[in-house]
Amino acid sequence: MQRIKLENKAWQWATLFIISIIWGTSFILMKRGLESYNHMQVAALRIFISFVFLLPLSIRHLKVLKKDNILSLIIVGCLGFAIPALLFAKAQTRIDSSLAGMMNSLTPLCTLVVGLLLYRTSTKWINVTGLLIGLLGTLGLIWKGDFELFREINVFSLFVVAATLCYGINVNEVKYKLEKLSSVQITSLAFLFTGPIAGIYLLFTDFSPAAETPNHLINLGYIVLLALFSSVIAVLLFNHLIKYTTPLFAASVTYIIPFVAILWGIADGEQIGILQFLWIGVILTGVYLVNK
Repeated sequence: MQRIKLENKAWQWATLFIISIIWGTSFILMKRGLESYNHMQVAALRIFISFVFLLPLSIRHLKVLKKDNILSLIIVGCLGFAIPALLFAKAQTRIDSSLAGMMNSLTPLCTLVVGLLLYRTSTKWINVTGLLIGLLGTLGLIWKGDFELFREINVFSLFVVAATLCYGINVNEVKYKLEKLSSVQITSLAFLFTGPIAGIYLLFTDFSPAAETPNHLINLGYIVLLALFSSVIAVLLFNHLIKYTTPLFAASVTYIIPFVAILWGIADGEQIGILQFLWIGVILTGVYLVNK
């Protein structure tokens, strides 16, 4: 991390690209994990394994834990990691991994709204225009095409929307409330508040149905990869990126994530319609204007 000089624009874009590949791959890893484990187990395993990976760093940085940053670290731990992990796992029990990746593009829009309402950031009319366009695109992805709107909405898509709202709060919290801590300190300490809870849940959950499924150990390996790359390495890079750029630039990692998720979905045999590409185009137009 010390060799990556994020003061340099080239490094900023390179880091953004690396994060997008890792997080774009996370949706197919979740899909594999869900073949053997239920959504609660996938989320809990992801959080607890990440906590174990980061525990040496957590212990090392305990000295920077203060009264004035505990609440923010709890918010980051819950809204940046734990709750979205659960929401995405739940959503992917009924929607394709590629669709989940596409809808993740709502994150910059949520970052803008949360920044305006809760963190008193400023914006321009063109950003608001982008927000409305992005919301239209997201509604298009949720809506399955029938005019009987409420009957045809895939409710599980709303879990992804809720997750992106959590990410929007997390990005602003890291940028404006935890500016005195490094990305390593933020990430490792935040998992201290969620990892043990996930571990307690795992102690009392029933893994016997998962053990009866084929390839359950291989699927557990996918969850380990999900934790190591998506919840440890990518989050460390992401929090580091927020420190050196703006919340909207960091959140724009979701511009590229949908295309990575789509490629993995196609490779896995998922059906991607032309209409979905059109709606993702609408979303990307919106987030481009949000970040302009």
